[in-house]
Amino acid sequence: MNVLLIGGTGLISTGIVKHLKARGATITMFNRGQRADRTGDTSIEKITGDRNNSADFTQAIGRRRWDVVIDMICFTPAQAEVSIEFFRGKCQHFIFCSTVCTYGVKVPPGVLVDETFPQEPISQYGRDKLACEKKFLEAHERGDFAVTVIRPSSTYGPGGNLIDNLEFNPVAWDRIEKGKPVLIAGDGLGLWVSTHRDDCGKLFAYAALNPKTFGQCYNATREQNFTWRELYCTVGRVLGKPVRAVFMPAEWIVSNDEKRFGLLKEITQFHGAYTSSKATRDVPEFVCEIDFYDGAAETLQDIRSRNAWRNSEVDPAYEGMIEIATSIGVKTIEL
Repeated sequence: MNVLLIGGTGLISTGIVKHLKARGATITMFNRGQRADRTGDTSIEKITGDRNNSADFTQAIGRRRWDVVIDMICFTPAQAEVSIEFFRGKCQHFIFCSTVCTYGVKVPPGVLVDETFPQEPISQYGRDKLACEKKFLEAHERGDFAVTVIRPSSTYGPGGNLIDNLEFNPVAWDRIEKGKPVLIAGDGLGLWVSTHRDDCGKLFAYAALNPKTFGQCYNATREQNFTWRELYCTVGRVLGKPVRAVFMPAEWIVSNDEKRFGLLKEITQFHGAYTSSKATRDVPEFVCEIDFYDGAAETLQDIRSRNAWRNSEVDPAYEGMIEIATSIGVKTIEL
């Protein structure tokens, strides 16, 4: 199987490559070469170019053909149009990395969101990804190539961050380790799911050239949804420390710094609970095996090893928010 991976240096891509190699695939990466290749695999062909420059595609790839193209860095309809035009007739199967953000924030009667749930995104990121989905599925209907759409949720693992309820690169883990209270939005009972990069990448790798996946869309999450309280407590167990929580309304937290807490504003204040039963039905190899405790421990250790650990001592803004909350009588609760 000859696979072109557009991107290849991101978090999920590392998991994809691992499982494509297990399948014996020949892999080529196309990206700008601005980030280190985490795979360390010298057998992977590297092509340097900018996906936003169609001349780079033409010059670097030319008339080459692929069994599978996996596009990890298509974020706008314009980029989707370029990919469709360029790879029409040059690949058998095109896999597009979308996002669960295309669903929006409504909660179905059964709580868990499956692929039939209406797509009503509230963020520009979600709206753009949905527009890309539609263009790729139209290409599938025209017969340009077979298309599969995969929608990851929150992913984590070595090389990336472990998000908390408030931000992508949290200071909360250092605060827990130092015995300081942390902010959690609402009552901390919102549902969430985090999937290790290697488990998520497995769906992309084993969906490749699987005819059951042609023309289909899939959630790519583990079947373990938990509350934010549970997530924080699990990380606390990894760190060997209790979690001391201060619960405040999401709107109040965001109002303190809308840019910093953009994740909370658009995503994490809402339920993020999904089912991937359709994916496990059609791609039986997609079995999520990495427990969140083990994955969190691995990820936090990697963050330390990269000297990327955030020091809460140099974050007076967060400490100031805690002080305001406690000054108005909000209690610190040990979870």
